[in-house]
Parts: sequence; C-alpha cells; structure tokens
Amino acid sequence: MKKQFALGLLAAVAASGAFAQSSVTIYGRLNVTVESSKYLEGDRQYEVNDNSSRIGFKGTEDLGGGLKAGFQIEHGFDATTGTAGSAFWGRQSEVNLSGAFGTVRLGRWIPESYFATADYISMHNHDTGTSSDTLYAFGPFAQSNKVGYASPVMGGFQFHASVAEGGAGVERTYDLAANYDRGPLHVGAGFAKQEDVKQFAIRGLYEFGAFTVGAYYNRDTDSWGAGFGDRNTFRVSGMYAFGANEVHLNIGRANEYSDVADSAATQWTLGYNYNLSKRTKVYGYYSAVNDGDAEVYGGDRNHLAVGVRHNF
Repeated sequence: MKKQFALGLLAAVAASGAFAQSSVTIYGRLNVTVESSKYLEGDRQYEVNDNSSRIGFKGTEDLGGGLKAGFQIEHGFDATTGTAGSAFWGRQSEVNLSGAFGTVRLGRWIPESYFATADYISMHNHDTGTSSDTLYAFGPFAQSNKVGYASPVMGGFQFHASVAEGGAGVERTYDLAANYDRGPLHVGAGFAKQEDVKQFAIRGLYEFGAFTVGAYYNRDTDSWGAGFGDRNTFRVSGMYAFGANEVHLNIGRANEYSDVADSAATQWTLGYNYNLSKRTKVYGYYSAVNDGDAEVYGGDRNHLAVGVRHNF
C-alpha cells in the first residue's frame, strides 16, 4: 500500500511538473457601437454594429533546450447577434515552433504587412467598424494555408515573411513585413504580391509627451480591381491623451488609379475615447468617406457613433 501511494505521489509530481511547462491564455474583445449612418443619397438610418469582436486561445509548451511549441486560435463573431464569422477560427488558427532562431508558423493569420503599416497607426478603434481604413490596399490579403517565419527581436528590429499556398488557377501570395521599435520611435514596412496584384507601404509613428503622431504611404497595383493600374495612398493620424481622455484625428487620401478616371477619395475621422479602466472604454466618433464618381470605395457615406469596448 505504501509503495502504491509513493508511486502515485511520484506520478502526481511528475504530472504537475509537466503541466508547469505549459500555459494557455484565454483572451478576447467585445466592441459594439450605436450609430446614425447615411449612405450615398439615401435617408439617414440607425444601426447597432459590431466592431470585430473576438475570442481567442493561445498557449506555449517548453520543449527544453530553448525550444517552445505554441498555438493560437481566434474566433470572430458578431456581438450584436451572437452569430459566428464566416469561418469559426477565421481570424487565426496556427501552430508554431520558436527558439533563438525565431518562430516558424503554420496555418492561418492576418498578413503581417497590414499590422506593420495601416493597422499600427489606426489608434482610435484599432481599425474596426465603420471608421476603419477604407482606402488602404488590402489586396493581396491571403490569410489561409500559410507558412511563415518571424525573426527574433534584435536591437528593436523584427522581420516577418510568409507564403500562402495557391491552388487551381491561383498563384501563391507572398507577404513581407519589418518593424523597428526603439523608445518613442516606431517604424514599419510591408509588401505583398500575388501575380500582378501587389502593394507596398511604409509607416512611422512617434510619441512625444501627451501627443502621438503616425502616418503611412501606400503604393499598389490593381488591389481594388483588375486593370485599375497604379495608385498612391496616404494617411495621417494623431492622438492627444490627458488623464483617462483621448482625442483622435485621422485623415486619409487615395489618389486616382492610373487607369480609372474620377477614382480619388478621402476619408477622415474625429474621435474621443474615455478609458474607464485598462480594459474598458467608452468612445464616440464621426467618420466620413468622400468617394469619387467611379465609387471605387462604395460611394459617399458618414457615420456618427458611440460605443463600448471591453478587452478580457
């Protein structure tokens, strides 16, 4: 009996030691706005909108010798209805191995070229909802069937690269990104290509006292349609923070596509956030898109919104 008890105790200790080498984190965000919206020449309408709510799980296992296995799965859903996104783990589903060499990633994730540029300077609502960046060249935007690599952070610099599997009549998509973060200066660049569709962007953000200022330049070919040609896009954003308050302003401008007349457009957003805690804020914004006659971006529209965002 004593022997069995001792063996059981050893097994329990061994198991607890194994579990101590692993960790799993549950996280997420619920973000909902009430809005007064006007589309094209239609009547103003009132909406309750979701702003990229999600729940995720991520974890790591220490394999020894500096090697770790990890995973991350993230599900997007509409918090106003409880319905799932188009794919249950559509936001992210990857497994990875990491060590001193960096991280090798397999699965599905949002392109790092986007996170390094457009998303980074979209400070007021993390580039979600009706005030999200309408003008950025999201194509090529391959997310599935990817193999990727992230370098270790060296002197504030990190590099990302990935390739997305093609298929019948579809070429592979290549995505590259680089970030440099040192003190108040944050710089990034991204490049994506699938056959003749391609885009490149550079981004800078600087923090000084209560002010944060960011901007990007984006150059693309045919991202919004075959035969559209080339286009330059710019966006500038700023934040002034005092106490629990934040005031945000961002302005974007897309020049005409070289082969599409009257395709220029502008977008601007004025927003205010009040941080109730580190995880919860209430906010409001006014956002407007002034589209060209070609209506590449869905036509003129504006939105007046108030919302609540909670992270967990």
